[in-house]
Formats: sequence, structure tokens, C-alpha cells
Amino acid sequence: MTDEPAGLTVVGIGADGWPGLSGTATAALTAAQVIFGSTRQLALLPSKVEGDRVPWPSPLLPALPGLLEAHQDRRIAVLASGDPMFHGIGATLVRLLGADAVRVIPHPSSVSLAAARLGWPLPEVDVLSLVTAPVEELHPLIHPRRRILILSAGANTPAAVAALLTSRGYGDSSITVLSQLGAPAESQISGPASSLDLTDIDPLNVIAVVCNAGTAPPERTAAKNDPTGPRPLVPGLPDAVYESDGQLTKREVRAVTLAVLGPQPGELLWDVGAGSGSIAIEWMRTHRDCRAVAVESSAERVGRIVRNAAALGVPRLRVVEGRAPGALAGLPAPDVVFIGGGVTRDGVVEAALDALPSGGRLVANAVTLESEAVLAAWYAKLGGELTRLAVQRAAPVGGFTGWRAMMPVTIWSVTKP
Repeated sequence: MTDEPAGLTVVGIGADGWPGLSGTATAALTAAQVIFGSTRQLALLPSKVEGDRVPWPSPLLPALPGLLEAHQDRRIAVLASGDPMFHGIGATLVRLLGADAVRVIPHPSSVSLAAARLGWPLPEVDVLSLVTAPVEELHPLIHPRRRILILSAGANTPAAVAALLTSRGYGDSSITVLSQLGAPAESQISGPASSLDLTDIDPLNVIAVVCNAGTAPPERTAAKNDPTGPRPLVPGLPDAVYESDGQLTKREVRAVTLAVLGPQPGELLWDVGAGSGSIAIEWMRTHRDCRAVAVESSAERVGRIVRNAAALGVPRLRVVEGRAPGALAGLPAPDVVFIGGGVTRDGVVEAALDALPSGGRLVANAVTLESEAVLAAWYAKLGGELTRLAVQRAAPVGGFTGWRAMMPVTIWSVTKP
């Protein structure tokens, strides 16, 4: 052992193990007095590495602070798969200990290796980790001709990805499963999502997808809640992609409302009186770091929101069953609040304003005279912007076509001083 001071070094290691490490990485591991890692990673080290080998417990995160504290006076090395700062333990340790306390020695990530094998320029590729996320988070990335690299959770992930693509009408998409990248046993298989045999897959794999939308049968394309329909990135998804009992902010109003809400990465939205959940869902779809809590008093609608969120690619939407303002107590503080229902109920607007920080934004929609009057009163008191939106859609009138008016919607928005 060397006389280096105690500290923590995170070493990225590939499937090729010790031979693929740099001199800096091997020196750090040789000098370590204790080495943490998965059982698979620890087995890659040669016998000349003398530090105590400690496999990670499961679950890891709750045990991590105690493990580090127990060995705080020793030189610690942590093994990480590939690049420790790319969906790896390195980022977790930096959040826990601070950047100054953690030394990171990276290795090429599995995504970098996959891109190199395929000849894909990484800036032109969407990357998704399904190591801990549900497969439904793939939905927002599925668009014609897009290329996606997916970090797999194990042997069953490729089949789950193929099934989701096929259900979306993208069964003609090309899937390549790259296993054991960088190791002597490296392999890959390719084929269409709808027919590729994915029954015997190595658990250490990365999935590459080239999206190709097939032609859906006419009866399916015209069906309500058609899963094969287009999913644009901008707010205002077609109404038909939502499961709804009619309590749904319509497409045109939804697009304007989201523009007024102005989602920014990292912000948390409260969607109060969420109905079908469309505002919260499309808020979260604008950026992967946008978060939302949907509050809805109907148990039936709560279930519907959960299903809509999964089908539209934001399964992490938090749904709270309860009636505002009581249901708002104890929720994480919002950056923005949208009130789509319950604006006439005593205390709802007050509770929303109280919860917002200075500079926080409140947007409320009204369709009845009574709720419109409430918004007008708040506008007179606090100012902001008051907008009335009227939408008409063309519809058959006998053998001709006429305009069918939707109920006008009044939108009040204000920034808390």
C-alpha cells in the first residue's frame, strides 16, 4: 500500500475488466484499503489488489451513508460501470459528499461504446436509462427516423422495449441489442421490434433503436385513444390520445394554458382539479426535469390520470386523491400552480397563493359564470392577465359544414410578488 491520504475515488470499469483500465485507475485501486462495488465488478479485479472487497447491499441508497461513515478513515475506492457520472454511482456520491470530496476516474460509457460500434454520432442520438425508470418513459422519444440508445435494466428490458414500440405502431423499428460491450464475449443481434427473438439475452446489454412507423390499419387510426397517433413535442396533444370522461382541457385551450404556465426545467407544478391529468402530463413532457403533482378528488379519475400518464410517457407523475384545499397540505412546495377545477371552493386560490414562493406563477381556468366571477375578483385584487378564449371547430350540419362553438374559457394568470 502507498502512503496516500484517506479519501474516496470512483473508478469506472468496463466489461473488459482490469486490462481495460488506465494506469491512473489501476493505481487508485491498488492503493485502496477498501473497495465497494457489485459482485460482478469486484470479481473483475486481480488478486494483487489487496483492499477489502465489499459488495453493495440491496437496497443501496439507504445504506450508503452508513457504509461510508464506517470506513471514513480508510482509502476508499468505488467501482462503477463505465462513466461514473453518466447515470452512475459517481453522481450519487457527489450529491452526498460534495464534488471536492470525490475523485472520479471515468471509463468510456456503454452508450459511447454502442455509438462507436454503430457509427452513430452521439449528438444526434436520444439517450434513455431504463435501469431504474419504467419502460413507459420511452414514449416521448418515439418519433419517425429517430435513433435512441437505451441503458438496459437486464435481460428482460429489450423485450419490454420491443413490445412498447409495437404497441405504438412502430413494430417495423430496427432494434439492435449490444451485449457485454468491450468484453471478449461481446455480441449483438438485430431485427424488427415486432419479430426479433429476444428470449435469450445477456443481462448486460444496451439497446439501439431506429424508429420506423409502420402503416396502422384504417380502423385503428380512426379509433379514439389510438396509441399509434402522432405525439408532437409541443403542448396541445390530440384530445383522442387521452382516456377521459369529458373532464378534459381541450387541445386548443391546453396549448394556450401551457404557454401561459411557461414550464422551465426543474420546476414543480401543482395541477389542482386535474380531471384527466392533461395539463400535468403535458407540463412534464416539455422537459425530463419538469415535475408535477396532480390533485383530483374522484377516485375513478385518479386511476384514469395514472393510465394517461403512463401511456404518454410520464409515469412518474405524482397523483394525489383528495379535494383542495385540504389535499394540498403537506405537498412539496410548488413553483407554479394551475387550478383547473374547484376555483369557486373557499380557500383554494388562497391556499395556492400561500404555497407559492415569491415569483411563483398561478394560472386558473374558468368556464362557468360563477368561476369566471371569482377570477375577475382576484384579477381586480392582484392584477395579472385575464384572457377569454373562444374556440370553434368545423362540424357537419346536415350535408354541409358549419362552426360548432366550444364553451369559452377565461384564463387568469398572476405572478406572486
